[in-house]
Amino acid sequence: MDGAELQSLATEVVRDATLGYDQKIRRLAALATDAVAYPDLSPACREALDKRIICDMFEGNAPYTPRYVLPDYERAFRQGLTFLELAPPADLDDALAFLQIMYAHVPSVTTYPVYLGDLDKLLERFVTDDISDDQLDRKLRRFWIGIDRMQPDAFAHLDLGPHDSRITRSIFRVERSLRQAVPNITLKVDPETTPDDLVLDGVRTVFETGKPHFVNHPMMVGDHGEHYAAVSCYNSLKIGGGAHTLVRLNLKEAALAHVGSSDEFLATTLTKYVELTAELGEARTRSLVEDQRFFETHWLATEGLVDIDRFSAMFGVFGLAECVNLLMAHDGRDRGGEARYGHDAGADALAVRLIDRVAELVAARPMPYCEGGNGRSYLHSQGGIDIDDAVTAGTRIPVGDEPAMLDHIGTCAPLHHYFDAGVSDIFHVDETAVRNPEAVVDIIRGAFTSGMRDFTFNLDGNEFVRITGYLVRKSDLATIADDGMVRHTSDQLAAGSEDAYHLTERAVKRVGCHERAPR
Repeated sequence: MDGAELQSLATEVVRDATLGYDQKIRRLAALATDAVAYPDLSPACREALDKRIICDMFEGNAPYTPRYVLPDYERAFRQGLTFLELAPPADLDDALAFLQIMYAHVPSVTTYPVYLGDLDKLLERFVTDDISDDQLDRKLRRFWIGIDRMQPDAFAHLDLGPHDSRITRSIFRVERSLRQAVPNITLKVDPETTPDDLVLDGVRTVFETGKPHFVNHPMMVGDHGEHYAAVSCYNSLKIGGGAHTLVRLNLKEAALAHVGSSDEFLATTLTKYVELTAELGEARTRSLVEDQRFFETHWLATEGLVDIDRFSAMFGVFGLAECVNLLMAHDGRDRGGEARYGHDAGADALAVRLIDRVAELVAARPMPYCEGGNGRSYLHSQGGIDIDDAVTAGTRIPVGDEPAMLDHIGTCAPLHHYFDAGVSDIFHVDETAVRNPEAVVDIIRGAFTSGMRDFTFNLDGNEFVRITGYLVRKSDLATIADDGMVRHTSDQLAAGSEDAYHLTERAVKRVGCHERAPR
């Protein structure tokens, strides 16, 4: 970017009447980062990046903070914060104030914290018997309003579970009363320890607010250990660590660049582009660690609240559906488009072969400063960004082409175990679910038994719509469409994603006892 282009783009930002003051500051900062020299890449990697076969998520040319940072808030509570001059909290009011102050100083790619803590575990010891449920709700309600107003970004995310607690129940009550898009929430579900009644409470909260998202706790623990969290758009990472960067491979574009059979694609073209994507991730990781020296200089690292050995890089894929359909056509097996991903056993089997090959290649490729992933990148089914055009997010079935619930789960579940850094498949259900909340609990339990890592659903008539994994209100999208200003930075991204993906047009599933024929 030359000086004239930078000046022109900065002028557009400062004159944009649809952006607020803070939003303009963040966009101007991003422009400045884009004006810095890019890390060195090979000519082949540079070409693939310019063609957007591989993608750097537009994180900026010189990453000066990891994309996702998951501070160890429990350790912060134990030792206090030297940099912020905060003593360890002594009661619930102290703890809530402590967190609110700390959040304002936790970095990420969005400039807002993507991880707000496992709040039930953090706060439960401060909930004494002399605090009534009503008092607890009022305290958390004030705290919740503060999060939304001070961290106006739907990528801000907290975790709950898998055990029941007064904090969790209070948070669900507060969520249903406030109906805010921020913060996002994950409920960890363990078949041995999470009661159905808690999952049911979560389901009823989804009916009101689109939250929480449900994750398969035993699968997550198997990948990351007990000390993990789902953050931002359901990215699974280690607490006290995170992800240096996220790079991704557009499988659709890789297939379009290929001539030959699906077997040849797996052996040659895919191998080539996986390596170029890994090269991009390595260059960006080295830039962050060696040139910007984040882990030597930031207070979170110097006070022991994050540790470079708990970080890795994220290797994302998207456009699986289009890739599979193109390869089926290359093989002469697509039956005029009828044999496609999500609707044909052969196409679904090819999808598993393809992701299995990607996982094999990623696991064989060493990455620097990625001890959190045992020296390798985490594999991630990437949920898409607002400028993606005519390509399906991650490993999802295209919007509007989703099959019935059971078939949808049957297509997605065999892929979930590959993605240790997260995968999100979104199910859109109609109002019958409100009359059958226990049926939704059964579906969630069944999905996890089938091998799904997580389960996310929208209610068709809800004010909230889930984009790549974060939530927005339909009324805010309407404000943007009318050239109005909105408070949440994530709403601006959501508007672009809705234009590209038509996410409000997801195929709707009916939830009822006669959805399938009796056996």
